[in-house]
Amino acid sequence: MIMHFQYKPLFQNKNIPGWTISFYYQKQHYTGIYHQSGKIEWTSVPPMQEDLEGLASQIHELMLFHVYE
Repeated sequence: MIMHFQYKPLFQNKNIPGWTISFYYQKQHYTGIYHQSGKIEWTSVPPMQEDLEGLASQIHELMLFHVYE
């Protein structure tokens, strides 16, 4: 489960899509860039391969709820 999820606009002009994200997963801190296409560019050590698909899905849902609502 993702804990302490945070996001901020990547650019000062908030009309330009792109967000920095950070969260904790299994007591490990992760950071990345969430692109408008839904692609996540990890700026920290990426999560383990078997967790990537599930985490990407959870992050996408959170971004839909917070940004696109």
